[in-house]
Amino acid sequence: MSEETPKPARSERVSPPPSHLGSAPKTKRGWLAAGVLVVVVGIGVIFFRVLTSQPKPVPRTPPVQVSTVTATQGDMGIYVWPALGSVTPVATVTVPTQVSGQLASVNFVEGQMVRAGDLLVQIDARPFQAALDSAEGTLQRDQALLTEARTNLIRFQAAYEQKAIPKQQLDDQLSLVEQDGGTVKYDQGQVDSAKVQLGYCRITSPISGRVGLRLEDPGNIVQSTSTNGLVIITQLQPITVIFSVAEDYLPQIQHQWGLGNHMTVQVYDRAQRTNLATGSVLALDNQIYSGTGTFRIRAIFTNEDNTLFPNQFVNAKLLIDTLHHQTLIPTSVIQRNGTNTFVYVVSEQGTVQTNTANVVPGGTNSPANNLVYTVEMRSVLAGPTDGDSTAVEGVDPGEVLAADNFNRLEDKAKVTKRSPVGGRGRGAPPPADTNQSRG
Repeated sequence: MSEETPKPARSERVSPPPSHLGSAPKTKRGWLAAGVLVVVVGIGVIFFRVLTSQPKPVPRTPPVQVSTVTATQGDMGIYVWPALGSVTPVATVTVPTQVSGQLASVNFVEGQMVRAGDLLVQIDARPFQAALDSAEGTLQRDQALLTEARTNLIRFQAAYEQKAIPKQQLDDQLSLVEQDGGTVKYDQGQVDSAKVQLGYCRITSPISGRVGLRLEDPGNIVQSTSTNGLVIITQLQPITVIFSVAEDYLPQIQHQWGLGNHMTVQVYDRAQRTNLATGSVLALDNQIYSGTGTFRIRAIFTNEDNTLFPNQFVNAKLLIDTLHHQTLIPTSVIQRNGTNTFVYVVSEQGTVQTNTANVVPGGTNSPANNLVYTVEMRSVLAGPTDGDSTAVEGVDPGEVLAADNFNRLEDKAKVTKRSPVGGRGRGAPPPADTNQSRG
């Protein structure tokens, strides 16, 4: 048997002692060195930035360019506006025919202006002339009989005085004279009537005005019983306008009417833009219409240019009072923020702006126009308005107001002026920006 070779015994590995036990002091020193290095680097970066950085200018808000207007002093009317009305002629005449006959001629052009007494229509006058001639002949015959009877009466009176004839014969002759006198008077009436009928053949205009479209043509037989007439004439000069006013204004209107004051009325077209004519109150109606709560007023106008046309719809503007010495500004400069009514008042003195980087030579921001002003948001009390002008309290005449760019303005904002848009409160052009300003 062979002997088994003995296996060498496995040598046991001896584990080294833990490394952290022997290197702990060295690791702490490394972390400390790293921290110091980070602090040094940070300080260096900050120091470098401080040394290399340039101071930047604080951004400034550029001034707002605005147009300006100046508050003025003047009178302000209190108006009833608008009052709906219509043009009503002073007189409208339907020209009739008073005799029956054939229409011989029409002597007017439809739509022309005529004067009172101008010939309009001619009716065939021959039948009426013949009737006049007959009546005049009868009158002439009866006048001769009356003359004969009067002559015989004188003779009978002389004979009766001489007892040559009886009293009854004288009385009969006296009755004959009176009878012939009555016949002559009747004949004279027939002659006058025939002349009137003949005159009716020549129809003239009863008033001055404009003729309308003719209702009968030449050659037609017209009847005196017809209600249509031959033509309608409307008087245009002067002409009136009847308009309605709410009963709330009645006390003021009656007060002015009772004092005899002249109440001016202006009438405008349907769009309320064009002033057609200016007149005065002619009469007040005698009752208020309960269905609408209004009463009517008639105003009269000369209408020399024939601007007003019968039955034309118009808007009347009635002046019932005038306020004197009022501060007037354009209505467009008044701003509202829901709780307040205000304007932007531009300061009187301006300062030269120092930032001219964006100056355009010759422009509105050139050095010649390089003054900066401050605006004040000031509360005002708005009064009556007349067109583009409003009477206000809280602003003095002569103060300058901002007229546009309201959406960029606020209290104490800096502005530069454009060229003024007008020196008066009335008639200033509308602003370029009408957005409401912040309150």
